[in-house]
Amino acid sequence: MQHTIIKDTCIINEQQRIYGDLLMKGDRIEKIGGEINTKARAKEIDGSNQILIPGFIDDQVHFREPGLTHKATIYTEAKAAVAGGVTSFMEMPNTKPPAFTVELLEDKYAIAAKSALANYSFFMGTSNDNIEEIRKINKKKNEVCGIKIFMGSSTGNLLVDSPLVLENVFAESELLIATHCEEESLIKENLQKIRSIKSVLEPADHPIIRNEDVCFESSFKAIQYAKKHGSRLHILHITTEKELQLFSNMLPLADKRITCEVCVHHLHFTADDYARLGNQIKCNPAIKAPHNKEALWKALLDNKIDVIATDHAPHTWAEKQENYEHAHAGLPLVQHAVLLMLHYVAEGRLTVEQMVQKMSHAVADCFQIKERGYIREGYFADLVLIDQQQKTTITKQNILYKCGWSPLEGISLPAVIKNTFVNGHMVYGNGVFDESQWGSRLSFNRQ
Repeated sequence: MQHTIIKDTCIINEQQRIYGDLLMKGDRIEKIGGEINTKARAKEIDGSNQILIPGFIDDQVHFREPGLTHKATIYTEAKAAVAGGVTSFMEMPNTKPPAFTVELLEDKYAIAAKSALANYSFFMGTSNDNIEEIRKINKKKNEVCGIKIFMGSSTGNLLVDSPLVLENVFAESELLIATHCEEESLIKENLQKIRSIKSVLEPADHPIIRNEDVCFESSFKAIQYAKKHGSRLHILHITTEKELQLFSNMLPLADKRITCEVCVHHLHFTADDYARLGNQIKCNPAIKAPHNKEALWKALLDNKIDVIATDHAPHTWAEKQENYEHAHAGLPLVQHAVLLMLHYVAEGRLTVEQMVQKMSHAVADCFQIKERGYIREGYFADLVLIDQQQKTTITKQNILYKCGWSPLEGISLPAVIKNTFVNGHMVYGNGVFDESQWGSRLSFNRQ
C-alpha cells in the first residue's frame, strides 16, 4: 500500500494551523502533525513554506456530458478542476438528454467512473412529468447528492413551472433539493418592457431583465414550499442583497434545513464589467449592480451564506460571440476558483481559514458527504498543497477547459496550486498529471 508523507508544512483545517508532517496510507489520512517517521517505504513531498488544505468540493458544475461534448466533457473539466485544487464535484442534470431518470443518472456515473480525475456525484433533474423517477431516487439517498429544480428558464424542458409538480417534489423528496431560483413570469415581463424601448439588446441589459425581483420572488417561493413540507432546501447562486433577508445565521449549519450558496463570479464581477467583458460574463442568474456584491461578501462572512461554489458552465467561444439574445449563458471557472479566493485572502476580505470553511468543510456538512471535506485521521486523503509565494497568470496556454477561454484571462493571482491529491493519489503535481487512477463516487450520511 502506497505511503506518502508531506513534510514540514502548514496544515489549515477547522480554523486551526498545524505545523508539521502529514502521512497518507493508501487512500486515507493516517497521521497529522509533528515529525512523522514510518518504517514503510514512503514517498516524501516537501511542503515547506506552503499551505496544505482539504480539497475544494464544488457543489455546482456543468460538465456537459453526455450530448454537449463540443463544449466540455467530464474528463476535460475534471482535469481542469484538479489542477485548480478541486477534489470533488457535483454535476447538474442539464445535459442531453437531461438526467430525468434513474437510468440516465447512472449512465453519467458510469462515464465518470472511467474518466473523472476528481471524485464525483450527479444531481437528478426534475421536469413537469418525472415525479415517479423522483420517488425512485429516494432509495438512493446515500448515493446521490440531490434533486435539482430549475425554477427559472434553462434549456430543453428543464423549467419546472407547474405548482402541483413543485408541491409534489417538495413533499416527496427525501434528498436535498437544490434550486435555481428565477421567476419566469417576471423575466418575460421585463424582457417585453425593455424590447418596447430598445430595438437591439446588449449584455448590460441582462441584469435588468433578470433583476433582483426575479430572484427574490422565486427564492421566496422555494422557501415557502420547503417550510411547508419540512424539505431540505439548498438555494444555488444567490446574487442579490434583497434575497439575503430570506436567510438566517441564527442556527449552526448542521441544524439548518434551508441553506444557500454564492458563486465566485458573483463575488468578483459586477454589472460594471459588462462594458469590458460583454457576453463573457452573461450567466443566469445575472451578475448585478455593485451593491449586491458587497452584500454577498458580508453575508458570506456572517454565515447567512453557507458555501462557495463555481457554477462552472463552459460554452465555446463562438457561442459566446453571438448577439446578446442568442449568446449562451455561463462562465468557465472551476480551474481558478481557489486561486481567485486566495486573491481575496491577500486583499484581506477573508482568511484562508474562512475560505477552507466555505469551500470544503461547509460543503461536506451541507450535503452530509461521508469522510471528506476535512483533514482528519481516517478520512479520505483529498488534499491540496499551495505555494503562496508564487503567482499564477491566467493565459490561453494554461487554461485546461475544453472551451479554451476564461473571463479571467490576463489576471495574475497570488498563489500556485502545487499538488492535488484525490483519495491519496497525487493526480496533479507541479504541472504534471498522473492519470493512472480515477476519482470515486461520493457517498452521503443520510438517515
